[in-house]
Amino acid sequence: MGDRCGWCGEDPLYVAYHDEEWGVPEYDGRALWEKLILDGFQAGLAWITILRKREAFRTAFAGFEPEVIAGWGEAEVVRLLADPGIVRHRGKIEATIGNARSYLDMGGAEAFAERMWAYVDGAPLVSHFATLAEVPASTPVSERISKDLRKAGFRFVGPTIVYAWMQACGLVNDHLLGCPARRT
Repeated sequence: MGDRCGWCGEDPLYVAYHDEEWGVPEYDGRALWEKLILDGFQAGLAWITILRKREAFRTAFAGFEPEVIAGWGEAEVVRLLADPGIVRHRGKIEATIGNARSYLDMGGAEAFAERMWAYVDGAPLVSHFATLAEVPASTPVSERISKDLRKAGFRFVGPTIVYAWMQACGLVNDHLLGCPARRT
C-alpha cells in the first residue's frame, strides 16, 4: 500500500472524506445533486471549508430536498444570507434554488442519475496518475457536462466545478496510483 492522495493532508475530517467518500461511485440522483450544489459553493474556497460546514448546509437547505428548495424565494434567500453556518453568497444561494428547479425539470433523482452516469457509460473513468500535478482541473467530459447543465438552466457548474464533482462522486477515479483508497 502506498500513501494516500496528498491533497487531504492530515486533518482527520479530510482524511475520512478521502478514505470513505471521495471517488466512491454515487448512483443516487438526489445525493449527486447535493454534491453538485456543495461543489458550486466551494468555488473560490478550499473544500475543507465546505466539508466542515456540510451539516449546517444540510440543515439550512432542508436536507437538500430539491422539491422543497425549488419553491423558495427572497425570504429564504434572506434567511440563508443571515446563517453563519454556511457560505453566505447571494449568487450561490439563488443558483441553488434555480438548480433545484432545473433538476426537477430534468425529471428528478432517477433521471438526473441516469443522465450524469451516461456521460461515462455507466462506469467510473479510471485515471492512472502517479502525482497530483498530473490530475487535470477539467476534461472534455466535464466541459460537456458543464455545457449541458448550463443549457438545462444550472448555474455554478463550470467545467472545473463539474470535474471536482465527478471526482467526488466517483464518475472518475482520480485516486493516485498506490493510494490505499484507489479500489481498482
